[in-house]
Amino acid sequence: MPKRNEQVEAEWRVYSQRFATSLRTARNDAGMSQEDVAYRAGLTRYTYQKYEKGESRPSTPVNPTMRTLLALSQVLEVSLEQLLPDAPPDLRTR
Repeated sequence: MPKRNEQVEAEWRVYSQRFATSLRTARNDAGMSQEDVAYRAGLTRYTYQKYEKGESRPSTPVNPTMRTLLALSQVLEVSLEQLLPDAPPDLRTR
């Protein structure tokens, strides 16, 4: 399998950071703690904290599942469009 294009990976890291910012903003707007959001979304606090840092694992851009995204939007009472930043990178290139 060919390696992913470094530019695409860099764009994905930036997009992940923008997602982290929108997630943190939605949580603050909802007046909830990280622990509250994590518990209600069925996540560990550690995992949720990583999402707010824009990471899934150390040095790996965030990549939550569809189920997790839906749970977060429901817990925070925002639409997926509010959580997901505009202009995602084109991930088709490798």
